[in-house]
Amino acid sequence: MRFLVRDRLLGFGDDYWIEDDHGNKVFLVDGKAMRLRDTFELKDTRGRVLIDIHQKMFALRDTMVIGRDGEPLATIRRKRLSLLRNHYRVSLADGTELDVSGKILDREFAVEYEGELLAVISRRRLHVRETYGVDVVREDADPALLIAVAVCVIHLAEKERGED
Repeated sequence: MRFLVRDRLLGFGDDYWIEDDHGNKVFLVDGKAMRLRDTFELKDTRGRVLIDIHQKMFALRDTMVIGRDGEPLATIRRKRLSLLRNHYRVSLADGTELDVSGKILDREFAVEYEGELLAVISRRRLHVRETYGVDVVREDADPALLIAVAVCVIHLAEKERGED
């Protein structure tokens, strides 16, 4: 499954659709303006909130939190003691971890679980400007969660670089 995500997703007050590779609207991104922290909701086509994304306010390192139904689902931060700057750890609420590595700022990276590929994020072969693709490789993977992970990692990498 491939989803097309607008590159500047994390803009205050931005609302727009994420489409599948056939141009069908799949998820609505609802950016919440006038908040102390970055807050976004990923909704389905009926308007139900699937994922809540926000920045953790009082953390030693920049951290993004993904939630579902009011409960934390995942915490994302740059991996400590990594020689690679573009290496992030996603700690899921069930105690498992996802590994995100690659060229984050170039939108060329992968999300893995215990060495198994879950999703590939890439701009290659896309003709739509300011857009990147999220290719969900495993059929049993949660597309909304993987899109949220990609968005958060890009946001953290840009913030670290000083682009945000």
